[in-house]
Amino acid sequence: MSETDFLSKKIGIIGGGQLGQMMLLEAKKMGFYAVVLDPTEDCPAHSICDEHIVADFDDEEAFNLIAAKTDVLTYEFEHINADALLKLEEKGFKVYPTAKSLKIIQDKLTQKNVLSQNNIPCPDYMPINGIEDIKSAGKIYGYPYMLKARTGGYDGKGNSLVKNEAAAYDSYKELGEGEIPLMAEKLVNFKMETSVLACRSLNGDIAVYPVGDNEHKDSILFKTKVPAEISPSATKKAMDIAANVLKVFEGIGMFCVELFVTENDDIFVNEIAPRPHNSGHYTIEGCVTSQFENHIRAIVGLPLGSTKLVSPTVMVNLLGEGITGKTQVSGLYEALSQEGVSVHIYGKGVSKNKRKMGHITAVAEDLKTAEENALKAYNNINITGKGE
Repeated sequence: MSETDFLSKKIGIIGGGQLGQMMLLEAKKMGFYAVVLDPTEDCPAHSICDEHIVADFDDEEAFNLIAAKTDVLTYEFEHINADALLKLEEKGFKVYPTAKSLKIIQDKLTQKNVLSQNNIPCPDYMPINGIEDIKSAGKIYGYPYMLKARTGGYDGKGNSLVKNEAAAYDSYKELGEGEIPLMAEKLVNFKMETSVLACRSLNGDIAVYPVGDNEHKDSILFKTKVPAEISPSATKKAMDIAANVLKVFEGIGMFCVELFVTENDDIFVNEIAPRPHNSGHYTIEGCVTSQFENHIRAIVGLPLGSTKLVSPTVMVNLLGEGITGKTQVSGLYEALSQEGVSVHIYGKGVSKNKRKMGHITAVAEDLKTAEENALKAYNNINITGKGE
């Protein structure tokens, strides 16, 4: 295929949030025409896309429209109409990662079933069909254990820790009392939550990124440090698992594999995201090729770039604070005064408490310095809403 053939491809991105925006930035750097589908008129991707279809993520007609306008479709998050994408695939449209893999991953139970069937380690789990199953899970796994909504959860939403049998009904009620499908999962006594980003190209090549050490606050990712300070054997095991996940799901494009690492260096898969991921933002400044560039390369059939870590890197999320309102950012000058620091503000017009509004990346010769500089920058920046 000639260079002209590659660049004549039009890319459709379902979702115009920060992940879609960062995909777009890489697509535009390489000269691709891009169409975005997002219900928000002033979404972060709006100002840089070539066309913006304003429609909901379950609008099948809008999915047909963006498919007709483009040569390949991708998406920035999982909670979209997978059945509509499956129909598009059946008609011959290209969707990456595939609608088939998305459909499986959208349901945490079917996701874990596929992992288990392919000997990829994950915590013990079971489906929940009522309050009696919740009590049975406690007898099997002991307390505490995790009760999860099988679909729709993110940033801790859709999860409830069942601390004891007396609290079982409270958790059941919290997650809808059976209105949505549930599963139980044995709690892993981990020393570190990690994630590995991996990308697979159309010709089957796989590129795996370094292992990241993730710290969460209130179930939202706060900080990622790379490389994770775990043993070489655990590092290899984690990267091998990520590569195997891509093979199992026949993934095209970026996947994020979230993992638990125990004191004995046992590793279990927590969840999979078939897309670029918040914990991979460090790759923009920290790696030779970012997760977003490799995602675009993969879905159009270009060779994958190097995932080599350029230097130790720390990423910290910037969340909205205080009241909801027009976004106000302060402290940018002071934050950028820190050596090796880059600040990404996503351009969301409305700030809400705990909404992801941006992130900071710090690179340095050692991880300790990178973390110190990232946190100094973080402590200088404030994002909040302006009241009426």
